[in-house]
Amino acid sequence: MSEFGDLRISDSLTVPAWELSEAFVRASGPGGQNVNKVSSAVQLTWQVAASSLPPAIKERFQKLYGSRITADGRLILEASEHRGQLLNRQAARVRLAEMILKASVAPKRRIQTKPTAGSVRRRITAKKKRSEVKSLRGGVTGED
Repeated sequence: MSEFGDLRISDSLTVPAWELSEAFVRASGPGGQNVNKVSSAVQLTWQVAASSLPPAIKERFQKLYGSRITADGRLILEASEHRGQLLNRQAARVRLAEMILKASVAPKRRIQTKPTAGSVRRRITAKKKRSEVKSLRGGVTGED
């Protein structure tokens, strides 16, 4: 079980093994008798708020994956794409590592720029044209 120790995300980020818990359940879908006998699907549970990750990464993670986090702050990942328990455990851990890695990348700050002269000119021309179209509407009264 040495390969399922701490979850290493990058050189500086690691999730300790005690923060992760795994439950093994029966996989749904086709598979014949094997699917009814063997609990090969894995449910990986991780307490996001109580984790040892830096606060900035936790905040970005909750913003990115908030819809997948339960009311009590747990993220539950289920992996059942493989027939074997070992491969499903690896798949769930890889998926979690990718999610944390994505949250660890700080978004680039947008540098505000001025619109080009051409884009301003096109915008004003389009507004004038639209104004003319609208001014031609209505105004017709019926005189007897």
